[in-house]
Amino acid sequence: MTSLGRASALLGAGTLVSRLTGLLRTIVLVGVIGSNASAAADAFAVANQLPNSVFNLISVGVLTAVIVPQIVQASRDADGGNAFISKLFTLGTVILVAATAVAMVAAPWLVSLQLKADNVEQLALATAFAYWCLPQILFYGLYALVGETLNAKRIFGPFTWAPIANNIISIVGFLIIGAVFGNDLVNIADWTPDMVAWLGGTATAGIVVQAGILLVFWRKTGLALKVDFRWRGVGLGNVGRVAGWTLLMALSSMAAGFYQNWVANEASGEGAAVTVMNNAWLIFMLPYSIIVHSIGTPYFTQLSEHAAAGRDDDVRGDISRSIRTLGFFLMGAMAAVVAAAVPASRVFTNSSSDAVDAAIVLVCYLVGLLPLAVLFIVQRTFYAYGDTRTPFLFTLFQCALVAITATIAWGLSASGALPLTLLAAAVALGQSLAGTVQTIVATVLLRRRLGSLETGRWMLSLGRFTLAAIPAGAAGWGVFLLLGGVDGWTTADKILGVLGAGIIAVAAAAVYVVFLWILRAPELQVAKSIVRRILPGR
Repeated sequence: MTSLGRASALLGAGTLVSRLTGLLRTIVLVGVIGSNASAAADAFAVANQLPNSVFNLISVGVLTAVIVPQIVQASRDADGGNAFISKLFTLGTVILVAATAVAMVAAPWLVSLQLKADNVEQLALATAFAYWCLPQILFYGLYALVGETLNAKRIFGPFTWAPIANNIISIVGFLIIGAVFGNDLVNIADWTPDMVAWLGGTATAGIVVQAGILLVFWRKTGLALKVDFRWRGVGLGNVGRVAGWTLLMALSSMAAGFYQNWVANEASGEGAAVTVMNNAWLIFMLPYSIIVHSIGTPYFTQLSEHAAAGRDDDVRGDISRSIRTLGFFLMGAMAAVVAAAVPASRVFTNSSSDAVDAAIVLVCYLVGLLPLAVLFIVQRTFYAYGDTRTPFLFTLFQCALVAITATIAWGLSASGALPLTLLAAAVALGQSLAGTVQTIVATVLLRRRLGSLETGRWMLSLGRFTLAAIPAGAAGWGVFLLLGGVDGWTTADKILGVLGAGIIAVAAAAVYVVFLWILRAPELQVAKSIVRRILPGR
């Protein structure tokens, strides 16, 4: 448990710094190309999201689901897994190069899946950006392949800290673009080929460096990789069978995301659209990544070891402990972010009115924060047992719900029943509702497989956290109103937005902890030990 705590602290600290520099990167980008009602920003968001989508396809579809459990098992071989991992890396690199080449050829079609055909100028700009951004697929994939191998070898830090270099390079590049070409380039007509090259090239250069940094830490694995095209005889066929379902699952999720973008872009240039959704998701992912990634990743490695050894009782204990620990932090974070939604959104917008529109999208995403964390544990438990078919089925169900809710939102907007400015928020809410239903279905299916999951115990804890989060969120909102509300100083500019959001979040978090202390929540002691390890000198 001590090693898990230290790993969680290292990952938490790295993720915090990574996310904070990522926020600064987005702030600088918003200053250059805008966010709300910016057609140029939406064009770049669509293009730059393409390699991210493929990265998620690779990471969620193959690496997280397959590589960690397989490497954990291969490490028991006499050679420490060298032969298996060398063959795996050779095959993975070939696939990545081929995927990048195919995506480059298909760039216009991939862009057209997310933007309406009548937006001719926006389609052209997004396609130009895509040609510069799509090479990121190769380097995202290498970063994920090396990083997940480091995680499987219990070298948790580099995978989390490497994105900081990417963020720094992007910040410098975006500042140069603003200085050379000017700021607030929201109109598509303002963009020239040189400007497209600078922005797309800067985004890709950061990913190249991010992947390269991980290679510095490779020697700690004790593995000596070599190019090996002899892919038969070491179990890669099993990897292919397992990965097939996860690839289908990730493809389904990517298709649902493309459709969401296509619907939301109906409001591009008029109100909140893809860029606002991406920025709201970035804020949403700040607590999720820091908490779920730092605590959940070490648990997943341990859970995979227990599953491989057939220790089902230990797996059940891992599930219960991880969900209760994640729930404690996430419910407090959700209360704080909901209360500070407007000033937090002001950081990524250029006016207080735009911040309100973006805050509504953020709150709609936050509805699904806790279910997504529970799903993280449940889904990876299936992966630990080598079952990727079941996660595919309940993810396909979720994708269908996402498409249905997005279509309903689009229909309501087209009929005038839903204002165009709320279309993106409706799409975000639909995703949260679909994710909640997916989590319930996934938990029921896992319970059928493993028997008792100590569900009553962790559900009682989650209920206790929710009970404490309600007054915490109300207290934070009260502080926001005392600071002037929407017309107060917390929405006057970006820096004040950060300061105001911080004050509101601290107030909400304090009330949350006090209420849990009154309720005598046993998870407070676990949280206390985790926080202690994050502090300097610990």
